Amino acid sequence: MARAVGRPEDQLDTMMRDLVIGIDASTTAVKAIAFARDGSPVCEKRATYPLSKPAPGYFEQDPEDWWTALSTATRELAAAVGPHRIAALAIGHQRETFALLDEEGRALRPAILWIDERSRPQVAALSARVGRDRLRQISGKPPDPTPALFAIEWLRQNEPDRLAAAFAVADVHAFLSWRLTGERVSSLSSADPLGLVDLERGVWSDELVSLVGLRPDQLPRIAQPGTVVGELTAEAAAQTGLDAGLPLVAGGGDGQLAGLGAGALDEGSAYLALGTSIVSGMVSDRYCTSDAYRTLSSPTGVGFMAETVIRSGMTLVDWAARLVRGNADPETLAELATLATAVPPGSEGIMVVPYWAGMMNPDWDDAARGIIVGLMLSHRPEHLFRAVMEGIAFEQSLSTAALEESIGRRAERFVVSGGGTRSPLLMAIMAAALERPLVTSAVPEAVALGSGILAAVASGWHPDIATAMAEMIAPSTRTTRPDPSLSAIYRGRIPVYRELFPANRLALHRLKAV
Repeated sequence: MARAVGRPEDQLDTMMRDLVIGIDASTTAVKAIAFARDGSPVCEKRATYPLSKPAPGYFEQDPEDWWTALSTATRELAAAVGPHRIAALAIGHQRETFALLDEEGRALRPAILWIDERSRPQVAALSARVGRDRLRQISGKPPDPTPALFAIEWLRQNEPDRLAAAFAVADVHAFLSWRLTGERVSSLSSADPLGLVDLERGVWSDELVSLVGLRPDQLPRIAQPGTVVGELTAEAAAQTGLDAGLPLVAGGGDGQLAGLGAGALDEGSAYLALGTSIVSGMVSDRYCTSDAYRTLSSPTGVGFMAETVIRSGMTLVDWAARLVRGNADPETLAELATLATAVPPGSEGIMVVPYWAGMMNPDWDDAARGIIVGLMLSHRPEHLFRAVMEGIAFEQSLSTAALEESIGRRAERFVVSGGGTRSPLLMAIMAAALERPLVTSAVPEAVALGSGILAAVASGWHPDIATAMAEMIAPSTRTTRPDPSLSAIYRGRIPVYRELFPANRLALHRLKAV
């Protein structure tokens, strides 16, 4: 527990500390949420930061903006609830993003974000040099620009002096930990997405670290999720409004923590986030890798998570609305959804392959692009709108089937979160395509709650993470069950969908080349 400091009235029994803070440092903002012992959110504060796009495919941020946002959000939160009530805090954050830092913890250049694509040539070169299967076997990730490994190789080739001069290479967790406690430490589930970890052993991979020209001393210490990694310094306390000595608990990457906060880590469940991208996954007690998914460390510190990603998720639904109506405001989306509900399943022959932002699993093909087939003069905007949703659902069905076959287990239900849960049409289509019930998460901020659960266990509120999940995650009140007749229709169309990308792959590669 935190050391009581300061005025006599601050010398409180640790049992009076009845809140934990869960941090969600996303791509656009820091959210700091105070949770009570039963998991109910008591207060939330948020601070945003900008995103820089210095060149096509380049995405960067100033790490100082992460710290400014975190300290602003926590200072406002502490002022609202009282710092003496906070027992601990833990950090969830955007994965794969990293910064180069000097000995004072200051950035030597802007941080490179997880969505950055400048390293595609390095992905191809390292895959040819080391072997893509070897890279995947060590890190759990098929070669792709997302893991920081390849962006670091880009730095080695394009900014070698800056990379060599860096005192530290830090993910968001390590950067914020250093600022908060003076300890340069990252959670295993934070460090793992960088692509530099020997995932089966849970340590930095000497082979991958040396491959991209790093020194082991440049990397942070790795801690198990849910363990105390340090205490807030007096300087950090002054800036954040929290008590000096407050324990900082190892958190994790936002994707893993979303599964934890949504309560989807039992063997019978899978998580499904219907957001900007569609992210889904399941836990596994054994280490296995495949091009069908990415393997990640579990946010509990035990076992692994197999995760699939469809890059174009709700962004594609918005795109379709803008294309046919000129905007994607809530009223327009609702109108199109109402019209699309009346369109027969299968959209009267239109089929959409949702690769507008490229393709990750299972082919990891940077030439992949969106495909629309079957258009006729009789089709109306609502046909295309429905076909987009069906394409996303068909793709998720194939991704889930490949994942389940590889890990040898079938999910009985999906715990669903994200903006897509607000669309009854999409939920009905997805449930029918997956032929499983979709349980809508009652937790609107699953990443922050996942962080809060880890902080709560470290604070001694609960004996283990399973108990904390049972006590802190509100039960869902909404389940979307598959319509058997709709499932039967989609069961006949998904095999046709499966053939579309292979049939067009050569043409897409030729198109990219010219």
